[in-house]
Amino acid sequence: QVQLVESGGGLVQPGGSLRLSCAASGSIFRIAPMGWYRQAPGNQRELVAYITSSGVTTKYAGSVKGRFTISRDNAKNTVYLQMNSLKPEDTAVYYCNTDPVTTSYWGQGTQVTVSS
Repeated sequence: QVQLVESGGGLVQPGGSLRLSCAASGSIFRIAPMGWYRQAPGNQRELVAYITSSGVTTKYAGSVKGRFTISRDNAKNTVYLQMNSLKPEDTAVYYCNTDPVTTSYWGQGTQVTVSS
C-alpha cells in the first residue's frame, strides 16, 4: 500500500523560501510521474508542479513558474518542492500525489502560510 507523507511547510514572510518534501512508501513511486498540488481555502485543489518518473521533464503552473522547482530522488523515494520568492497568494495546504491523481494516495498535506 502506498503512503505519501508531506513535510516542510510553515510560516514564512513574503519573499522567503521553503523546501517541501514528500516521502513515499511502496515501489510504485519509482515509476510514477509525481505532482505537487495545493489547495487554498475556498479554492479547488490545483496542480502546481509535475515531474516525470525519471526526473528529466518538469512542468509548472504559470503562477509559480520561475519561483518553484520540483525534483525527486528515486533512491530515497522522495519528491521535493523548492519554493522561492513566496507570495501571500501561495498560502495553501500542499500535497503530493501521482499525476494523474490516485485518489487513495492523498495524505494530510503540509500547510504553507506566507504572511508578514
